Amino acid sequence: MSDLAGQKCKPCEGGTKPLSEAEAQTYLAQLPGWQKQNQEIVKTFTFKNYYETMAFVNAVAFIEHQEDHHADLEVSYKTCKVRYSTHAINGLSENDFICAAKINALVLS
Repeated sequence: MSDLAGQKCKPCEGGTKPLSEAEAQTYLAQLPGWQKQNQEIVKTFTFKNYYETMAFVNAVAFIEHQEDHHADLEVSYKTCKVRYSTHAINGLSENDFICAAKINALVLS
């Protein structure tokens, strides 16, 4: 399996099967701090202040725009919870893990 952060999301439409539990766990092992909750992967990022939180949110929005794959974000003063799931297939796709890896690269570098 190649480096997730270096990959590009592919269009994913209805009719595509979600990842199996084993496939999801294999990808998840490459993403420090992310957890699988039902049919989503989730991570809460913590920052020093609101400004850093919003800078992170804007960087995430840019990545998601470039990949055309979008998370659900829960934003508060010092935290941002990021949730990925591919709604078109009612489950997880490789795209969820690619975007999560790109987001991890923002804060782990």
